[in-house]
Amino acid sequence: MSQSADLIAAIDFGISNTDVVVRRQGKLLTWSQPYLGDPDPESVRALLAQQQIDLAELPMLAVTGGRHRVLPDQIGQTAIVKVNEVQAIGRGGQALLGLQGPARDALVMVASCGSGTALVTAQGNRYAHVSGTAVGGGTMMGLARLILGTIDPLEIEALAARGDRNGADLSLADVITGPIGSLPAEATAVNFGRLGRRTFQGQVSREDLAAALVNLIAQTIALITINAARAHGCQHVVLTGHMMDMASFREIVSQVAHYYAAELKMVEHPGYATAVGALLLAEASNGV
Repeated sequence: MSQSADLIAAIDFGISNTDVVVRRQGKLLTWSQPYLGDPDPESVRALLAQQQIDLAELPMLAVTGGRHRVLPDQIGQTAIVKVNEVQAIGRGGQALLGLQGPARDALVMVASCGSGTALVTAQGNRYAHVSGTAVGGGTMMGLARLILGTIDPLEIEALAARGDRNGADLSLADVITGPIGSLPAEATAVNFGRLGRRTFQGQVSREDLAAALVNLIAQTIALITINAARAHGCQHVVLTGHMMDMASFREIVSQVAHYYAAELKMVEHPGYATAVGALLLAEASNGV
């Protein structure tokens, strides 16, 4: 089958999810599947075939994330272009923010909220990993297995939406009876602190536990991102990754941003940012 420059694809092999982006005649197609193990030529072909994409049609395939380097440099007649994940995160953040041309000279902090969280600065064609945290979606699912009996993110989200985090957390009202600085009385003082009190008696619902769990993850990521962005003097801050698919996560991130007078930008298709970045970098470097 003939190859076409009108068709280009990228795959981000994440720890939890494998994300695919295909651009055909200017239109973007995206899909994901859970991580199923190290990639190989057959699994790549099968992944693309889910949306009727024949690998042989592609002049090249950009790959990034996780274990992408275990793939060969070519599969059949298709070149496999291996893109550094940090660069892909940064370029994807710029793209989803809509920064093009001279606007890409702005200093951007990209928080890639995946299984863990990577903080990457992007400015022009320069990308650097500057901070991060091991707290992320993998943390949420691991703890959810222990305290909720599930690792299904949709179930965790549904539980959290019905829960009250202060059923497990302590608020400032609980600890110091009122607000402090810019933080209102209902702001979290101690994550899961109510359960740590010697005087605690009774049960906490799965819904309240889920709400407290998502709150812990989201607050940690939002605060680290805000502090790192301010330390580096970033003009824009954007959050990407599949954690941003959760409405409860986005709500808490927005709340933290409000408390600290920070602008944390949310974009469409945040879970595909790294794959988009890999596609654009591979395209630019290979003149496709």
